[in-house]
Amino acid sequence: MSKSEIDALTTEFFGAFDNRGGKAADVARIRRLVLPDGVIVKTGPEFTAYTVEEFIEPRRELLADGRLVEFSEWETSERTEIAGDIASRFSTYRKSGILDGRRFEGEGTKTIQFVRTSQGWRITAVAWYDQP
Repeated sequence: MSKSEIDALTTEFFGAFDNRGGKAADVARIRRLVLPDGVIVKTGPEFTAYTVEEFIEPRRELLADGRLVEFSEWETSERTEIAGDIASRFSTYRKSGILDGRRFEGEGTKTIQFVRTSQGWRITAVAWYDQP
């Protein structure tokens, strides 16, 4: 059961940014998916480590203000290891959308760390690398 729960949690995390077809992205759901003290890290030249709140607001704004539309990202492969109440997932993903009127596509890698809590599996950390 754990693997299917982690699969569903991961799909829900990726889906939080989806604003295709004019629907509103639900980035606020990340508060439910990630532990309050979780960390989200963007790698690369603009390396940034975010708290959950620092991560949510700029993305909510970008996905709601019309600058980034028809956006989605999805997992293309994954490897998940589970040991008791901890798990680690290494994913490749693709993304596409229209940013400032220009269509784009990209791909990258995410690593997600999970723990099983009394409320079920939650994310403790996410780090991602976008291919140049």
